[in-house]
Amino acid sequence: MTPDREFDLILWGATGFTGQLVAEYLVETYGVDGPLRWAIAGRSQSKLENLQRQLLVDSQAGDLPILVADSTDRDSVDALALRARVICSTVGPYARYGTELVAACAEAGTSYCDLTGEVPWMARVIPAFEQAAKNSGARIVHCCGFDSIPSDMGTWFLQQAMQRRHGTGAQRVKSRVGRTRGTASGGTVASMLDMLEQAGRDPAVRRALADPYSLCPAGTIGPDGPDQVGARFDPDFEQWTSPFVMSAINSRVVRRSHWLLGQPWGERFTYDESQLCRSRLQAYSSTAGMGAAMGILALGPTRRLAQHWLPKPGDGPDREAREAGHYELFFHGTHPDLPGQPMRARVSHTLDPGYGSTARMLAEAAVCLAQDEAIVEGGFWTPASGLGDALLHRLQSPAGLTFELLDNY
Repeated sequence: MTPDREFDLILWGATGFTGQLVAEYLVETYGVDGPLRWAIAGRSQSKLENLQRQLLVDSQAGDLPILVADSTDRDSVDALALRARVICSTVGPYARYGTELVAACAEAGTSYCDLTGEVPWMARVIPAFEQAAKNSGARIVHCCGFDSIPSDMGTWFLQQAMQRRHGTGAQRVKSRVGRTRGTASGGTVASMLDMLEQAGRDPAVRRALADPYSLCPAGTIGPDGPDQVGARFDPDFEQWTSPFVMSAINSRVVRRSHWLLGQPWGERFTYDESQLCRSRLQAYSSTAGMGAAMGILALGPTRRLAQHWLPKPGDGPDREAREAGHYELFFHGTHPDLPGQPMRARVSHTLDPGYGSTARMLAEAAVCLAQDEAIVEGGFWTPASGLGDALLHRLQSPAGLTFELLDNY
């Protein structure tokens, strides 16, 4: 059980673009003088004070505490971790700025969640600090934004329904990304560029990116192979598909969830993820475009040139653009013994995936860790394995995501 602390939740990186969106959502949904005791934190006192003034309008009663710390100073983050039951971090790339905070939380018994999609970094910090988290009771939950809550919780939601209806889990789940409108987060882009830079010089990073089970314990093997790299026709959806850029993150989180849950969907469970396309031509053109983009970003000189046009951390769309965004993911589950009785689910949201929806998902994951009854002990968990039903309810209301079964498709 997380010990009682001065704060239920500290939002670390509150003055960044996504951090501000999380703070706005927490104020609008939970206030600052209610049962959720929370504070904003970062490196700059003046920036935090400006944010505090923006958040606390005249009609908002109460106060919002400010905490100052430095992610590169271990004593500073140790002190921060000891003041809260949960730290919610929006500060990436996490391989540069996140390790000391994760270590501090694991040792202090402070639960933690973040937005990382950096598979090689997670593959390093999980074995490095898992025993400390188990000893202290800290629940560490990575990937609490668009990567990878919709994929992870969508698969879990479908599997729960399959268990209720058929008494078994789906042996195979296909995730297909449907209609989507939004822009990539500047933080996500920075993390991707940082991973590519590391991969260029470190074979261990390249192995982590290539291994479909890199977030499971060392030596884990299974039926899944490399992520989709070309255009393919999917007979279940009767549509052409192309690679989805986040599948290399989401698929590994889903497989880790299955492992952490005790492999309830069978030892031969498989999961794959791709983008639905309107036509064969679109599938091939999308595949070619993604391949060209990754080729440019993989090389140092062209990567540095491309950074001039890519979104940067701290940048993002205005409210109107965020609210005009949307996304949907479909999940098709195959019965292990009755292939003629598949099930399908849909996860969707009427907000931009990389900013508006991500901010709500992260905020609710943090509040879930802070306020809901724990279903697991200390350790490194995924959203589905560590938060389960409590997070599902929060994602649906108040966050506003839709999880639904599609019986007629």
